[in-house]
Amino acid sequence: MTDAPTSPYRVPFDGSFQIPGAPTAPLDDASKKQDKKTLEALVEELGSLQRRLYAQDQWAVLLVFQAMDAAGKDSTIRAVLTGVNPAGCQVSNFKQPSAEELDHDFLWRTTLKLPERGRIGVFNRSYYEEVLVVRVHPEFLKAQRLPGVAPEGDLAGLWDQRYRSIREYERHLAGNGTLILKFWLNVSADEQRRRFLSRIDDPEKNWKFSAGDVRERRFWKAYQAAYQAALSATSRPWAPWYAVPADDKPAMRRIVADIVVRALQALDLRYPEPDAGARAELNTIRDTIG
Repeated sequence: MTDAPTSPYRVPFDGSFQIPGAPTAPLDDASKKQDKKTLEALVEELGSLQRRLYAQDQWAVLLVFQAMDAAGKDSTIRAVLTGVNPAGCQVSNFKQPSAEELDHDFLWRTTLKLPERGRIGVFNRSYYEEVLVVRVHPEFLKAQRLPGVAPEGDLAGLWDQRYRSIREYERHLAGNGTLILKFWLNVSADEQRRRFLSRIDDPEKNWKFSAGDVRERRFWKAYQAAYQAALSATSRPWAPWYAVPADDKPAMRRIVADIVVRALQALDLRYPEPDAGARAELNTIRDTIG
């Protein structure tokens, strides 16, 4: 396991996280131009680190993104990983579970998409949906047919059980060579409203708009409570959460990229070096190339 990169946005490991104290705007005063320039440098460095990660084939990297609608998950993933070789990266999106997925435990479908050693895996939404959207809409539990669980009953024990399962699951992954970084893109209600209106008013963004997203906005307070509980219960040194301010997209992308780069730098990634025998063989082959 590795130490989680420090950051003013890192969620405490002691369960004390409170959303009212989490900023939706960056704490520094960098300009958009500075943010974009810094991001370019970070993207270049991330590309170099990813090549060493792939060649060394010792660590896997899992980046988890969760957020309210219109917070900028897709664009952030695209901006941060734009310099990464597609052969060494995989992005998985998790939406409404299928009938087959509902016939398994809540961690099954994401486990199938975990990155192997040498690769960066990105979860655009994840198993955390089971303690977020399902907590806000407990009626979804009916389809899971869990023994002894009544969606209309007291579910506090179920959420605690799932938090415990997630902590143990992530610790298992970390102990077996997976670097886990989790990002909650913290957008304000006012900024979400502005982005929804932009999707309606701009013809090129109409395709992004969903009436369902607006319906979910009515549950804003319930989602904030679910996020606060989930992040508090599952931010640990081996799988830290970062509550990244999302009202300023260039700053958000720069913050995420900086955390990812520093975490990979701490792994001390290196290209494999051939031993003496392999080096002698390479030299012999070199002499035969006409």
